[in-house]
Amino acid sequence: MYPSKPLSKRARAVAIATAAAFTIALIPAGAAFAAPAAKCDNRMNNTVAKLLQCVDADGVVEHLDALQAIADANDGTRAAGLPGYEASVDYVVETLEAAGWNVSIDEFPFTFVGPSELEQLTPVNATYPTGPFTGTGYGELVGTVIPVDINLEGDRSTTSGCEAADFTGLDFSGTADIALIQRGFCNFSVKALNAEAAGAEAVVIFNQGNTPDREGLVTGTLGGNDIVAIPVVGASFAQGVALSTAGSTARVMVPQPESRPQKNVIAELPGVNDENVVMAGAHLDSVQAGPGIQDNGTGSGSLLEIAEQLAKVKPQNTVRLAWWGAEESGLIGSREYVAELSQEERDRIALYLNFDMVASPNFIYMVYDGDESGFEAPVVVPEGSVQIEDLFESYFTSVGLPYDDAEFSGRSDYQAFINAGIPAGGLFTGAEVVKSPEQQAIWGGIAGESFDQCYHQACDTIDNVNLEALDVNVDAIALAVLAYAYSTESVNGVPGVPVPDGLVLPAPAGPEMTWSAGGGGLEHDHDHEPTDLD
Repeated sequence: MYPSKPLSKRARAVAIATAAAFTIALIPAGAAFAAPAAKCDNRMNNTVAKLLQCVDADGVVEHLDALQAIADANDGTRAAGLPGYEASVDYVVETLEAAGWNVSIDEFPFTFVGPSELEQLTPVNATYPTGPFTGTGYGELVGTVIPVDINLEGDRSTTSGCEAADFTGLDFSGTADIALIQRGFCNFSVKALNAEAAGAEAVVIFNQGNTPDREGLVTGTLGGNDIVAIPVVGASFAQGVALSTAGSTARVMVPQPESRPQKNVIAELPGVNDENVVMAGAHLDSVQAGPGIQDNGTGSGSLLEIAEQLAKVKPQNTVRLAWWGAEESGLIGSREYVAELSQEERDRIALYLNFDMVASPNFIYMVYDGDESGFEAPVVVPEGSVQIEDLFESYFTSVGLPYDDAEFSGRSDYQAFINAGIPAGGLFTGAEVVKSPEQQAIWGGIAGESFDQCYHQACDTIDNVNLEALDVNVDAIALAVLAYAYSTESVNGVPGVPVPDGLVLPAPAGPEMTWSAGGGGLEHDHDHEPTDLD
């Protein structure tokens, strides 16, 4: 469908809007409009020109600094179920209330599993970073490590643990046996359930090691709570190799899960048409391993900056912003939120915009591929999502920046919305996938390194944020929220009103198609969805 896919006829009608239209000027990457802070604080930023003068990376960084300080004061993490997340919620609520938004807390049930431990005892003694899989059992076990159909050489292709026959001939008759299973081919849940059925008392799933993005620690979900009764933890490929050594013994510990209800923060700016709601969201929690400033302080901080600058606007449509909890544990906050809505309430939501990792240090600019021009989506793409993609692509075209597709995979908080038939879109700058030489030639950075080398690690601090990407993307987010605050006609056919001073954008230049050779994993891979192959 690309390159040079034009905006839809209906989208163009909305975009042209008025004779005195404002046209976004071409600006260099990372450049920003400047306006005195006091002027921004005291005016209604109801035009694109005004809003983009006031929204910038510096404003977002103030929020990132606050989230970093919260993590520093809470053992280096803001993960769901821990004090750092509760403090993050408090900060978001206080910021929004001070700006004048209507703020509410949406509480949802959450099963918290604390930090787990993995220690190799023989033939070497080493303690490895690890994490529990959602749906794991719990307990502490010291036992013999038994590799299950692993492949450490060549292409490292493996179906380790995917079939009951993989366990045939392996002695799991002891009282303390740990199945060592390699990532690959089938769902994590299949591997864990097969291991439990074979008699294993614990499971270590280590990364596959077949590509650079499958070298580090892997954790994920087994597809729900209480999937198996035995502890299941993750390991990196290198740790898996060490544990596979003959004579290996290890200690695995997963603490007993606890019920710790968590919170989503929901903020509204009432519109003239309260029956047509524009939603945008970002997850607020980090992983337990680190402070989560890039993932996803950047999305959360961008929405806070925009909320402050939009607070005095009187929109046509109600604007609703969300900061989701427990995304890193399986998209739980957003799933619970949508599940609680009646059909009537769902029908009021015109669209949902998702912003999860928008300033990766080795970034490329990506837009969710609603029209499937680069990837065949593994989910049903709701009607209207293509028009959202068009708007973001037109923005990047207007500022002279190349962009590419991100697979419309549903593997972030927009999943629950698209499952409910709500149009969605969003931006992404990359996670653990490695940048190619072609991508380096287009966007700079370092080929052969991950888009975010600190993805899900302790080093995901304030120093892990690319300010150039942040400055560009916060403007793109602000423009989209403002445009849809006045009219969603291009997405769901509901008439609105023109953006004050107008909004004219060029047709999208088209994605760079740097994924034509394959790759996948464009959306960060939390392995949230139990039906996805690991």
